Amino acid sequence: MANTKSALKYIRKTETRTLRNRQLKSRLKTLAKKVAAAASAGDKELLAASTRSYISTLDKAGKNGLVHANKIARHKARCAQLLAA
Repeated sequence: MANTKSALKYIRKTETRTLRNRQLKSRLKTLAKKVAAAASAGDKELLAASTRSYISTLDKAGKNGLVHANKIARHKARCAQLLAA
């Protein structure tokens, strides 16, 4: 267990950040599944809407350092390929 007040505070901050990161990563996975489902169904309007929300969430996650920049670029490019097809 932590011995100092600052160490205790750091533990609390870590728990809060971990929860927030877990929620965002789970949301990213859900949105990715929605994009894949819309692509397989062939619904262009649903695909465009789900891609917009997925890319927006990816950018927000990258801004906070939760997802690597190259991974974001790769997923955005794949979404663009799906939209172009």
